Amino acid sequence: MHQITTQLLDLNTISEIISNNKKLVLSDEAKNNITRCREYLDKKMESQESPIYGINTGFGSLCNVIIPDNELEQLQTNLVMSHACGTGDEVPQEIVKIMLLLKIQAVAYGKSAVQLQTVERLVDFFNNDILPIVYQQGSLGASGDLAPLAHLSLPLLGMGEVYHLDVRQDASWVLKEMNWKPIQLKSKEGLALLNGTQFMSAYGIWCLLQTKNLSNAADITAAVSLEAFDGRIDPFKPHIHAIRPHKGQIDTANNMRKLLSGSELITRHKEHVQDPYSFRCIPQVHGASKDTFEYVSNVFLTEINSVTDNPTVFPDEDEIISGGNFHGQPLALALDFLAIALAELGNISERRTYQLISGLRGLPPFLVAQPGLNSGFMIPQYTAASIVSQNKQLCSPASVDSIVSSNGQEDHVSMGANAATKCYKVVLNVQRIIAIELFNASQALEFRRPAKSSPFIEKFVDDFRNEVPFVDVDKIMYTEIEKSVDFIKRGSFII
Repeated sequence: MHQITTQLLDLNTISEIISNNKKLVLSDEAKNNITRCREYLDKKMESQESPIYGINTGFGSLCNVIIPDNELEQLQTNLVMSHACGTGDEVPQEIVKIMLLLKIQAVAYGKSAVQLQTVERLVDFFNNDILPIVYQQGSLGASGDLAPLAHLSLPLLGMGEVYHLDVRQDASWVLKEMNWKPIQLKSKEGLALLNGTQFMSAYGIWCLLQTKNLSNAADITAAVSLEAFDGRIDPFKPHIHAIRPHKGQIDTANNMRKLLSGSELITRHKEHVQDPYSFRCIPQVHGASKDTFEYVSNVFLTEINSVTDNPTVFPDEDEIISGGNFHGQPLALALDFLAIALAELGNISERRTYQLISGLRGLPPFLVAQPGLNSGFMIPQYTAASIVSQNKQLCSPASVDSIVSSNGQEDHVSMGANAATKCYKVVLNVQRIIAIELFNASQALEFRRPAKSSPFIEKFVDDFRNEVPFVDVDKIMYTEIEKSVDFIKRGSFII
């Protein structure tokens, strides 16, 4: 059980909640925050004569249209229905679940004036794996993630569709099965649910949760490739990094020395005086990506522990402020940066794969004993190169674009949602690129026998060999690549 409080969420906590299928419960503190803010707004509206954006006005460029008191609840329902304009592929269910968690956390701070029963219903959805169907396309990343969050919110009203027990169903049927009545939204609530950055944030959090494991897998696979290529230890010695002390660079060099400790191969005499950049510069390239991951993590940890809807209600200050906390620019820039840093792990990985199949340093061309009759590992490198090229296209930044919307009222948007979905694809692509490098590197390492690598690497390759065997002669390769991808995705890589 995880208690929703004002304490900060972190990546480890989110990972534990999602991976262990923990249930959520609102703390007394959160309930008090939510109730107090709602009561303040209700009391405020009893005497309020001037318009307050989104509470008794229209939305966007319709902000000057005053809505009568007896239509304020219908205004919020109309908002949710009219903004559910998502299209394209469905958001993966694991990301929808993170969206629910982050929305619950955001409104629990008591600045959004939602009803307690509305938040409790979101908690019910999370705890019962009732996951709204949300679509990937439709958000400009300001005013928050309007269209995706509208789809997330529709089932609260008994509208839209959800997955429940892995079956796609109308939300109205699921509510009946659970004996729940649809939520009747009060003033401000629809806007509180729809304004926010939880679509971008959920994608970013998912990507970051994969990134630590993927970064470790990249280091381990690079070490296997270095051994297979008969590489040198010199570029990983500590004193060369002490004079250029980027943290990620130092950490990567430390990882490589640890991974190679006890290796017979790395300590033997080398005929060559230096290695190509894709081996020699592993600390500098992998390290720069690690530093980026840390920066992006800090951005997202700030975001997911923030209030990002609009307007924001401050009972203590007796103010309701219309601002711009929904603007996704911090996330858009960070997601673009994250995609680039991940793509670079893939770029350098593919170059090591290319070196391994090139017939250099005593390795047979394409890593088979009878090249010519056998094409061996020629085409897996093509596949990796194709994916690397796609990553370069996906890394064209979304955050530099903006298209005016809402009759010019919303005249600068972040396009962070597009940055988010692109980054998601880059994560999947890099998993495949590194899997292909490992497929090649483990094959190449066998041509160094009977010499041995380090105990860590030998154990790692043995684990891999339990799923992906050595290739003696040509065989169907796509199945072996998929096994390699599964190994990378499923593994928990600790250095």
